[in-house]
Amino acid sequence: MTDNRARTVFLLAHTGRPAAIRSAELVVKGLLRCGIGVRVLQTEAEDLPLPDEVELVKEATPQCLDGCELLIVLGGDGTLLRGAEFARASGVPMLGVNLGRVGFLAEAERDDLDRVVDRVVMKAYEVEERMTVDVVVHKNGDIVHTDWALNEAAVQKVSAEKLLEVVLEIDGRPVTGFGCDGIVCATPTGSTAYAFSAGGPVVWPEVEALLMVPISAHALFAKPLVTSPNSVLAVEVQPDTPHGVLWCDGRRMVELPQGARVEVRRGAVPVRLARLHHASFTDRLVAKFALPVSGWRGRPH
Repeated sequence: MTDNRARTVFLLAHTGRPAAIRSAELVVKGLLRCGIGVRVLQTEAEDLPLPDEVELVKEATPQCLDGCELLIVLGGDGTLLRGAEFARASGVPMLGVNLGRVGFLAEAERDDLDRVVDRVVMKAYEVEERMTVDVVVHKNGDIVHTDWALNEAAVQKVSAEKLLEVVLEIDGRPVTGFGCDGIVCATPTGSTAYAFSAGGPVVWPEVEALLMVPISAHALFAKPLVTSPNSVLAVEVQPDTPHGVLWCDGRRMVELPQGARVEVRRGAVPVRLARLHHASFTDRLVAKFALPVSGWRGRPH
C-alpha cells in the first residue's frame, strides 16, 4: 500500500477550455480523496471550482513546485509546452493529459482521467528524460540573447514579401546558403511538431540527434539534415537581408538584428516526462495521425 502522507502534485490547466476546467475538477477531487495534496497557481484557481484544501501559490516561478513529486498538465500542445517550462526549471516530471488535437507530449487523453489519478496515487509511473536544445544569439561576436527549447528553435523571416537570406553551418563548417522563410532546428521530440510541418523526418524519441529543416527554401539543395546530438548547428542571417525573428517552442520570440548568428546545441538540462505505459512510439504515431495500416500482415511466425 502506498503511503500518501506529505505527497503533493502541482496542477496546471488551460482554464480557457471548458474541458480543462471539468478535467481539473475531476483530478483534484480524485487526488484529495486519496490523501494527496494539490497545488495550483492562484491566477488559474480563480477560474476553477476548487475545494478549500487546494494550496494556492501567487508567483509562477520554479520554486512554486518545491516539494511536488509531479506536475500534471491539462490542455493542448501550447499548455503542455508551458508545463515543460515549469518542468525543466524545477526538475519535476510532467504528466500531460491531452485536451487538444495532436498532443505528442501528452501521456493520456481526457477519457483516461480516472486511470491517471489511480496511477499517480499508486506511483505507477516511470520517468524519462527528453533532450532539449540551448540557443545562443550572437551579433558581432557578442552574445545578445540566450534561450532553450524542448521542440524547436526556429529562425524566421518577418516580412511576407522578402526572403530571409541565411547560411547554414554544422560543427564550424558551412553547408549551404539560400533564401527561405526560415530554418527549424529541432530535437527528436520536436520532429513531430513544426519541423514535421516543414517537411522534416519523424525521429523516434529515443534517438539522440539534432534536426535542421528549411522552411520554403528557394534552392535546389534544401533537404532536412539530421546530425549528431553533439553537433553545433548555426544559422547566419546575412547582413544585407531584412532582420528575422527567433521563436522557441512557439512561445518565446525575440527579434534578430541584421547579421545575427544563431547557435543551437544539445541542452544542458532535459525535460523529465512521466510515463504511464510502455506503448511504442510507432503505435502513438499511427494513432495520432490516423495513419492507414489496413492490410498489414505482421511478422511471419
